[in-house]
Amino acid sequence: MTMIGIDLGTTNTLAAVYKDGAVVLIPNAYHSYLTPSVVACDENGNILTGLPAKKYQLEHPERAASLFKRKMGSKEKISLGKRSFLPEELSAFIIRSVVEDAERFLDDRITEAVISVPAYFYDEQRAATKKAGILAGLKTERIINEPSAAALAAYYAQGKEQLAIVFDFGGGTLDVSVIDCIGAVVNIVSIAGDSHLGGSDFDRVIAESFLAEHHLTSLDETEKNALLLAAERCKMRLSTEKETDLVFTLDGSRLVSHYTRNRLAAESEEMLMRMRSVIIRALRDAELEPSQVEMVIAAGGSAHMPLVQSYLRYLFRKKPYVPDNCDSIIAEGVGLFCGIRERKPGVREYILSDICPFSLGESTYNEALPSRDYCTVLIPRNSILPCSVERKFYTIRDKQTKIDLNVLQGESIYADENRVLDRFSVKIPSAPKGKEAIKVRYTYDINGILLVDVEVISTGEKISRVLAENVSEEELAANMRKLEELKVHPRDRQENRELMARLQALCAEATGSKRDWLANVLSYFEKTLEEQNVYHIQKAAARIQEILRQEETDEMFEDAQGFLDTLEEEEEEDEPEEWEVFNKWIS
Repeated sequence: MTMIGIDLGTTNTLAAVYKDGAVVLIPNAYHSYLTPSVVACDENGNILTGLPAKKYQLEHPERAASLFKRKMGSKEKISLGKRSFLPEELSAFIIRSVVEDAERFLDDRITEAVISVPAYFYDEQRAATKKAGILAGLKTERIINEPSAAALAAYYAQGKEQLAIVFDFGGGTLDVSVIDCIGAVVNIVSIAGDSHLGGSDFDRVIAESFLAEHHLTSLDETEKNALLLAAERCKMRLSTEKETDLVFTLDGSRLVSHYTRNRLAAESEEMLMRMRSVIIRALRDAELEPSQVEMVIAAGGSAHMPLVQSYLRYLFRKKPYVPDNCDSIIAEGVGLFCGIRERKPGVREYILSDICPFSLGESTYNEALPSRDYCTVLIPRNSILPCSVERKFYTIRDKQTKIDLNVLQGESIYADENRVLDRFSVKIPSAPKGKEAIKVRYTYDINGILLVDVEVISTGEKISRVLAENVSEEELAANMRKLEELKVHPRDRQENRELMARLQALCAEATGSKRDWLANVLSYFEKTLEEQNVYHIQKAAARIQEILRQEETDEMFEDAQGFLDTLEEEEEEDEPEEWEVFNKWIS
């Protein structure tokens, strides 16, 4: 029985396995690593997947579906003729198809898979992806962010420690991640994305400009699909040629448009601006300037486009690293991650951190506009997982007897613009405004399990809520035990207490400007601990360790051991008379 990694893409799906010390891509029945993410239902009710479905879609678009990954997690049903399916059900057909290919290729039964998802997927979208794997008959405990997988594969191939940005541009989605690779650890620092921006949008841009040039206003579905396919081929030719013609026959007339790379760039300005905004968001969250990025890694099939590569070079003032396998690098990363999970030799020492793609918070009273609560963030987006954060909240009215809690997900400052994950109330003793308070702790793990603990400070009463989807009771119990270990404030952790004590000792010894400088370092570390952001604490602790090494070893004289060594040497010689009085005194 084997575990495989699946890159469940918007336009194509790939699978990989870690075998005999290497990642192996799995070919499908048509000797290709790329299986089109297309599902169709023919006139007899048979389900077609992959290449046969894509071909069938050209003639029968009403009986086929593609790009359904963009609707993952929604309740919207997609019709294939007389039958209709949820996006995760269509995805399950694709997964089942690649699993059958893998079983045939490996001559082994596949029972478990790790599936990749866009980094910005919401909980419902991630849960739907897991469900797709389960519907396909697989154990699907873990999913992995697509840019994280790409970063892991790129770092494994190069082995170079660096601060890099992964620009993962697929057929239907864009993911941008900032990664910090140190030793065997791949830290994901920040992520940003656009779920409706991909290579297929360039096809749309080319098709729309072709229609405008030839003054065409209406095409039926079959004609639209045929034009989009012609536009896709035109785009692909522009990856190897500087100019080409798009030829399309409509109602017996042969229509021709001439395309150059410059024309495509001019007509794609809006898309380029959307790419730029996603990159800026990722860099700002990482608190970085473009010049600080040491490498730009381009991943995803659409990264082959010269226009995309040129734009990245323009933004970062450096040539992006575009691996030959950029359309399969995510699948290879997921396959590598399977090897890590299985503790295979050669990769077992690797550690891949993951982060929270969206902020989690509580609704709080808005004094300026009482009808519209604020969202107070407990776990900010891009926090390293697993993590645990605690905050205090106070009553807002006299004689208040309960506090309503709304667990929120999203980035808006206003509660009503974010997604509500849970609602519940906590009873409190009646008291004057601001005298009663509760402690709220969010503990969140890489499997999407959110534990909310509430304690009424005056009475000690505690309430716990667990938010999890598609998790078995056994798995939930195991994860809960791990989460309990996180419920220690960073300032109370032994390693941080030791650093604080050493800093305080240096402050006590120093005077003047040196004392002021050390006090600022101490204050900075205290504030970082209160943020409760694991990555920021790790970075601050590393800097402070270096400061302590420099300050604590800055000695004018040799240490006591050097003096004792000297005494041992002198004992072998006759003691001079001038030492007699001294020796009597110290004895």
